[in-house]
Amino acid sequence: MMRTTGPSTVTTPTAGGVRPTTTGLGIVTMDSDTGTRPARLPREGRPDGRPGPAGHPRRLIARAGGEYLFVGVRGGSGTPPAREPAPDVFLGPGDICFYDVHEPPRLDLPRGCRLKVFLLARELLGLARSDVPRVTSVPVAPTSGLGALLSPFLSDVADTLGASRPPVGEMLAWNAVNLLATLATEHLAEQARDEEPDTRAVLVPDILDHIDRHLTDTDLSPETIARAHHISVRYLHKLFEDEGTTVARLIRRRRLAECRRALTLRSWENVTIAAIANHWGFASPTHFSRVFRAAYGMSPREWRDVAGSGAALDGVGSSGAGRGGRETGDRTGRAEAPPEAGEPRPGG
Repeated sequence: MMRTTGPSTVTTPTAGGVRPTTTGLGIVTMDSDTGTRPARLPREGRPDGRPGPAGHPRRLIARAGGEYLFVGVRGGSGTPPAREPAPDVFLGPGDICFYDVHEPPRLDLPRGCRLKVFLLARELLGLARSDVPRVTSVPVAPTSGLGALLSPFLSDVADTLGASRPPVGEMLAWNAVNLLATLATEHLAEQARDEEPDTRAVLVPDILDHIDRHLTDTDLSPETIARAHHISVRYLHKLFEDEGTTVARLIRRRRLAECRRALTLRSWENVTIAAIANHWGFASPTHFSRVFRAAYGMSPREWRDVAGSGAALDGVGSSGAGRGGRETGDRTGRAEAPPEAGEPRPGG
């Protein structure tokens, strides 16, 4: 038996039958088939019309009756095939399982199971095409942190959304979409930690490169960095805690280093200090001057004047918070030594 709910309504699990609201969310509720046919999850054909990969799809096995929650990820053009035939996965009541609607898994469920399926585009979940095989590889158990919160909430949303008036229904649908996106991000982070022991070694250089490429972006923040790498903000902070610094401190150090370099270059000599600071993401000239002096022991004006005169700066960083505040070398900020003899000097 299948029933559909609104205002985010799916009238049929086949392609073309989805009629989402402005949230882009569709919901299907069905009971495991009491006939001879096995229960099947809603699916869609590939957007580009390509056939799926050969071989047997993943099989999801539940040995107990109860309620099971599924999140069907609807991909854009070019959704990649599954990497390899995946092993069987055993489900428990209350599990939340992401799956690719273009390559849905087979179900092995006993009678008396109820399936509640949430269908939405991977873009709404903040997923890249390459993320889909990873997020679908392992279900989210109701005993996990977000699983314990979302499993009962999603179940209630599936039951009550159809009876809700449009404004309330839309609000519930948006809340469900936002929470599912949060769940997908956190689930990806968990998979990244479990997949490879050297995940940190892969992620940190990528994040450092991302920071360097976006130093001039005024909205560069832990939130935007985490979103770009499909990890949680908490995990991002953990990565750099292990590196002996913080994300905010690293961004400030890199921006200060670029400002200091610009103040020594002839190509920037007619640009005001405030404009240089603003270019590298410092909104307040006063704040920039204060943190510059704390890092390097002199004001930006003094640095520019000394650099313009070609004087040696052996004493830079020898006072105030600038002691050991060298900004070159290790971009994580771990190597914070005063200028060494023979290092390039401004104007040199």
